[in-house]
Parts: sequence; structure tokens; C-alpha cells
Amino acid sequence: MKSPPRRGAPEASREPAVGAAPRYHIETWGCQMNVHDSEKLASGLERDGYVRAEGVADADVVLLNTCAIREKAEEKVFSALGRLRGWKDAVPGRVLGVCGCVAQQSGPAIFRRAPHVDLVVGPRAASSIPGAVRSARGSGAPARFLDLEQRTDSLSFPFDEIRREGLGSGKAFVTIIEGCNHRCTYCVVPRTRGAEICRPMTDVLAEVRSLAGSGIVEVEFLGQTVNAYRDAEGHPLGDLLRSAAEVPGIARLRFTTSHPAQMTDRLMDAMRDARPTVCPYLHLPVQSGSSTVLRTMRRGYDREGYLAKIDGLRRRIPVMSFGTDVIVGFPTETEADFQETDRLLDEVGFDVVYSFAYSERAGTRAVELGDTVETRVKFARLARVQEHQIAIQERRNREWIGRTVPILIEGPSQRGDSQWTGRTAENRIVHFPGPDRAGRILDVRVTDATALSLRGERIGSHA
Repeated sequence: MKSPPRRGAPEASREPAVGAAPRYHIETWGCQMNVHDSEKLASGLERDGYVRAEGVADADVVLLNTCAIREKAEEKVFSALGRLRGWKDAVPGRVLGVCGCVAQQSGPAIFRRAPHVDLVVGPRAASSIPGAVRSARGSGAPARFLDLEQRTDSLSFPFDEIRREGLGSGKAFVTIIEGCNHRCTYCVVPRTRGAEICRPMTDVLAEVRSLAGSGIVEVEFLGQTVNAYRDAEGHPLGDLLRSAAEVPGIARLRFTTSHPAQMTDRLMDAMRDARPTVCPYLHLPVQSGSSTVLRTMRRGYDREGYLAKIDGLRRRIPVMSFGTDVIVGFPTETEADFQETDRLLDEVGFDVVYSFAYSERAGTRAVELGDTVETRVKFARLARVQEHQIAIQERRNREWIGRTVPILIEGPSQRGDSQWTGRTAENRIVHFPGPDRAGRILDVRVTDATALSLRGERIGSHA
């Protein structure tokens, strides 16, 4: 499941009020992991006396928390840095930093291309941000602070101080594992996030209990390969799910993103045993429906193995819904390979598919294969997959019409028109007439459906 980027335009600069607390603004690109990393960055600055700015124009410190997964990610960051040059130069003492995966990937090259940048900090070095900002603001000169150390000793963090964006929505993210030990030929994550490191289960459960005490009802466990979780005491993700499901006040548990190779029978059993708290939705990236392409990608499973995982989950949890990622146009992909991917959409019946045309990522093994599929062919295949999936989603969503379902209310809908938005345990978006209160669970009867969402009418508070 992906999150939209958060942007902030460099508006007209404003001088800070004399004696006012310094202000920060963080722009976030990428997935749930990046959103949660930004929450941690914010908490570090707030412990140092900063307050959140209304936007870029009001900020004394601006941090770009970046993602390097997709094509041209680095160029998008430099474009944003270019727009921020005027903001940086307008008021002496302002601090501009680049954090996250592009910081890790590009390192000191960021200073060469954007000399007005003060800080470049990798995703595992986020704890150094408060001190780096203090140094930059106190020096009166470019600090050129660089910290790309991939610390591997601990994922400990003062979780009770995290500035959680979704606290009022009843949902919170909890990091349980960082990094990835897989070596997929197209992926930069092992280089930008490092090797796997897991938090102790006792520490994770302490955070879950703290969140429940703050009114959180839904927790989503995060990791680049979240189902590879196994702490130093040998507790796998299944043990964590069973224990977290018993925490009073926690009504829903999710985890993302999983790798099919780590979707074991033991984990499937734990998901079944921890129902109904464990939500019947799983994002399980397949990337390709062709065993030949999967082998070239070094994914560690084939088409039949992936389908066996889906079958194993549905035998245990018949109502299970699935999301996935698909790459089309990977080097050596033939039309026959692509058709196997296209057929897989029907065989599984995915509820959401994030699909992308392959793009070369510097430093990956796939670059050595060459970009063998013509650009026009890639994007024609991408359009075919997306058109096919939209039809599947519309058909599957219309099956929900007439059902009464509990939703966790997220807040006012972006559509406006007095509509509010919630989400089912199966991760379907539901719009309904407001106003209401975010963070509570409401029963809604589904009255209409599109490929992207459901529409419903309120029935009453969920028992």
C-alpha cells in the first residue's frame, strides 16, 4: 500500500517573530515507512524546542524526506531543492536538509549539485538530525553535515515522544524491522536501507500498549520485508501478531510490506489465530506472473509458489483480500511473459494493484541486463494491466453493495461535499455523509461502488 507524497510550495518568505520558537517543515515522499520516519524526525526536532510550521514560508528548517524506489526520484528531489533556493537565501540562518533514501543513495553528490543544502542524512541516521540542525543554525555558515551511517545495533526510539500524524485518526504506524536481506536484481532498498535489523518483541509490545492507552485502535507494523521479522530471542512475526492481538483496545492489526518467500505456514496459522484483530488484507508484491522473469529478478519463488501462498491464506482466512505490485517491461520480458502476469490478475482477483513500467536503477544487477523492452511496448503493457485491473476492481467492489461493514473513520473526504471517509478491515475506502469523528469505528451499509471506493450510509456505532 503506497502513500501520496506531501508537498510544500516555497511561498513568500516571512521573518520569524522575535523570541518565537523555531519552526520546522518536513516534506515526505514515498510509502508508510517514510511517513513514519518523518514522524520520528519531527519528534526529534520538537524535543529540541521546535514547533511545526504552517508551511515552507514559515519554517526555519526544511527537511526533504525522500524515496529512491522509482525512476527519476533523485531528479525530483533536486527540482524541489532548486525551488527552495530562494527560501533558503531569503533569511540568514535557515537550514535545508535532505533525508531518507535519496540522501543515502546520492550522499555528498547532493552538496555538489545543490550547494545551498546544509544536511544530508540517511534513513538510519535520523537521530543525528537535532544535533546537526543545532550545529548548522549556530555556525552561521554551511555546515555540510553528512551522516550516512547505517546503524545496525538497535532500532530503539523514544516511541512515546513520536509526533504521530494520525493520532486523531485512531491509527498508528510501528516500525518492527528495518532493511532487507534480499537481493532482487532491480531494487535499491538493500543499499539505501541496509541489512535487516529487528526490534525486540517486548519493545514493540510496549509501544502497542502505549498507543492503545492513547486511544489508538489500529496499528500497522512496518518493515521493508516485514514478515522476515524475528527478534534476538527468536520470536517471529506470528508470535508478535498473537501477542499484539491480546492488547486491550487494539481492534485492528495490519503489517506491510511482506515478501512471498517469508509467507510461511506458521505465519499464516498465526494470522488465522489472531483473527478478527488481524485484518483480512495483505499486500503481497508478486512483481511478475512469469516464472522466467521472477527467476531473472531473483525473487526466490515462481508463479506456482506465489499462487500456493495465496491459496494457503484463503484456506485459512476465506475473506482475505490482496494487494500487489507489478513491474512490466522488465529486461527479457516477452509478450508471453507479460500475458502470464495479465492472467494472474484474474487468477488471484487482486483488490488493488500498483503497477509500474520498469526503469533502470543505478547500482542494481538488472542494469547489466540492458533495458531490452522498448519504451512504447512497456507503456502499452502497463496500460493493458491497468485497464484490466480497473475492471476487476469494479466488479469486486460492486459485490459489496448491500453489505453492512464496520469502518474506521479517517476524516473528511478529499471529495468535499460534506462526505467523510473510512476504511474497512479489508482496506476498502468507504465514503459516507458526514460530519462525524475520526478515529471511531462505525457501521455503514454500502449503497454504491466504483473501481476505487465504496459509498455508504451510516447505520450506527459498531458494537
